[in-house]
Amino acid sequence: MNLKNKKVLVIGLAVTGVPLVKTLLNLGATVIVNDLKSEEILQENLKELEGLKFQAILGRHPEDLGELGKLDLVVVSPGIPLDIPFINKLKETNTEIIGEIELAYRFNKAPIVAITGTNGKTTTTALTGEIFKRGRKNTFVVGNIGVAAISKALETTEEDVMVMEVSSFQLESIEEFRPRVAAILNLTPDHLNRHKTMENYRHAKFNIFKNQRTTDYAVINYDDEICRKASEDLSSKKLYFSRKVQLPEGVFVENSHITISYNGIKQSVINIEDIKIPGLHNLENALAATAMAFLMGIDVDVIQDTLRDFKGVTHRIEYVDTIKGIRFINDSKATNTDAAIKAIEAVNPPIILLAGGLDKASEFEDFIQTFDEKVKHVFAYGETAEKIYNTAKNLSFHHVTIVKDLEKAAVGAYNIAKEGDSILLSPACASWDMYKNFEERGEHFKKIVADLRRS
Repeated sequence: MNLKNKKVLVIGLAVTGVPLVKTLLNLGATVIVNDLKSEEILQENLKELEGLKFQAILGRHPEDLGELGKLDLVVVSPGIPLDIPFINKLKETNTEIIGEIELAYRFNKAPIVAITGTNGKTTTTALTGEIFKRGRKNTFVVGNIGVAAISKALETTEEDVMVMEVSSFQLESIEEFRPRVAAILNLTPDHLNRHKTMENYRHAKFNIFKNQRTTDYAVINYDDEICRKASEDLSSKKLYFSRKVQLPEGVFVENSHITISYNGIKQSVINIEDIKIPGLHNLENALAATAMAFLMGIDVDVIQDTLRDFKGVTHRIEYVDTIKGIRFINDSKATNTDAAIKAIEAVNPPIILLAGGLDKASEFEDFIQTFDEKVKHVFAYGETAEKIYNTAKNLSFHHVTIVKDLEKAAVGAYNIAKEGDSILLSPACASWDMYKNFEERGEHFKKIVADLRRS
């Protein structure tokens, strides 16, 4: 793909926007950046692009497309819905509109191992990347995990491997994107404020497989009925993983060991008690990572050693500190109810839960029904605080306190906590009502805990 002297419009100057602009300029493109946010709000992003020559239209979308001139390509950041009026106008011009991972794919030379699903993507991506690194593969771990794929695509060779976490937002804007191995971990309701229906959400996620051929592999969670049924008509070779069922072929648990059964050969990988990352959901992540690494030719001993040593990722059931016998756990990565439920299941009770944030049109009944005897109190904050409070009240859980923000929630929890309690930040909501991302929220929580220790 030759972009020299081509005019490219980049919509959205978020996490992927800055490396995207830099790469496009390096490729000789003429770049226009458009973002609804003002120059003042985007100050940090623009500072990273200081000294580079590009046009910026900020604080608005152009009403008249003539302001942009004739475009050769439009690249849309994942956070921008593809059905907004401005993009609908651009579609009428027949200009190609793609996302950042599609552009990265067109320049990337390495085989891609791609991971999606509602929950577990980041942990599975990090774990899979670590397995490949230990298998002495030059590995690029990119995508929704925080490193834009486009920032590494030009460095790749055919001998490398690119392990990529991909979101439903990113998968909406692909055209040719084709992973050698693609995995879907699970599907539960999420981002319905953008996708509108569960069917739309499932369709976006299953785009990960749409360009695969019969020589490629699809790794599917057998225990997830939606994933299993939706995978029936895939063109690629399927390999299922299961925590609950011993499969004739696939990756599963047998006699408390992760086991691979493939082409008539059965291999034991590791005793599940030896896996460092806690919780049944992380066992599923380990099964998926094992399947992907095995299909890409990584030795079983390497997979075993990595599973034994891997300690998880920041902001996902991350131990922070113990103060006066009270444990603080950072699970800021839990941006939906299903992820928060898994954290509640994994953390030792009694739990004082900190929850709330951006309203993504989620419902909280299932979340609250899992409290049982584990959660003794909830401090709710953010846009969804009232919704959590009212849902809990309707389900006869009356130990909910609404507070202004995360700091008030953490301090309030500490004030009522007793020795042996766990204070768990597992918001069950996105962070964007108060924070730039879940990482910033998690770091703020850790700072609050550090301040509590000092005081």
